[in-house]
Amino acid sequence: MKTTTTPAATAIDFSRSAASRYVQLASLFRRRVESGEWQVGQQIPTVDELAAECQVARATVRQALDLLQDEKLIERFRAKGTFVTGKPQEQFWCEVASDWSGQLIAPDGVTIEILTRGERRNPPPPDPMFGSMAPNYQHWRRRHWRNGKPYYLGDVYIDERLCERIAPESFESKTSMRILRELPGLEIAEAHQTLTLGSADPALADLLQLPLNAPVAHVARSAVDGDGCLVFVGQGIYRGDVVRLDIKLK
Repeated sequence: MKTTTTPAATAIDFSRSAASRYVQLASLFRRRVESGEWQVGQQIPTVDELAAECQVARATVRQALDLLQDEKLIERFRAKGTFVTGKPQEQFWCEVASDWSGQLIAPDGVTIEILTRGERRNPPPPDPMFGSMAPNYQHWRRRHWRNGKPYYLGDVYIDERLCERIAPESFESKTSMRILRELPGLEIAEAHQTLTLGSADPALADLLQLPLNAPVAHVARSAVDGDGCLVFVGQGIYRGDVVRLDIKLK
C-alpha cells in the first residue's frame, strides 16, 4: 500500500534554520515515520511527488532520503519504489541516564578510543558553579564507538591529585563516574548534569561521522567531594540519532 500526502499540507520555511535543506527535509520525513504517517511496510511518495509537495529540487529529496536509508528507516527497490523498514525509536539505543547509578554503566558493545591522554589542562568552570576548583586537573578526550560507528565524544577533567591512584587502563573501558566511584577514599558529595541540544559544526561532524548541522546533544557533568572540591568536570557530545533521555516523574 502506497502512502500519499496532500501537497498543500506541507510548507517549509528553510530560512529559519542554518541546517542544509536536505537535513531539514530529512527531519520532516523522519517525523512522518516516527508518527506513523508513513508506516513500516508501506510505500512512500515518489521523489517527484515529494519534490512538488515540498517545493524543492529532486536532488534535495534524494539527499534527504539517503540519510533515512543510512539510518535503516527506508529501503529503495528498483522498479517498485521506496518503502519504510524501521522507526526512529528503534535507533535510540543510547540512554543518557538521569540518576547516579545509570552513569556507572556503559552501553553494551561499546569500545572507547583515547584521543588525548592525561594532559595537564584546567577545565572551564561549570555552569552552575558549585564547590571550589582544584589546583590542577588532568584531561582526557575519548571517543566512544558501537557497531563501527562513533556516537559520543567526551572531554574528562579530573583533579590531578586523584589521577595517580587511577589505573590508566580504566579510561579505556569505564565511564568517568564509575572511575570516580571505584576510587578508594573518594566520597562524591554532589553531582550535576545538564543537557542541551545543538548541531554539528565541521570539526564535530568529522569526529562523529555526521552530516554538517546534524542534531547533537551536549551533556555537561560535574562532581564535588566531601570537602567541596570540584574533582571532576565532563563535557560530552552525543549523536542526536542514537541518544534518548528518560526521566522518571515523581
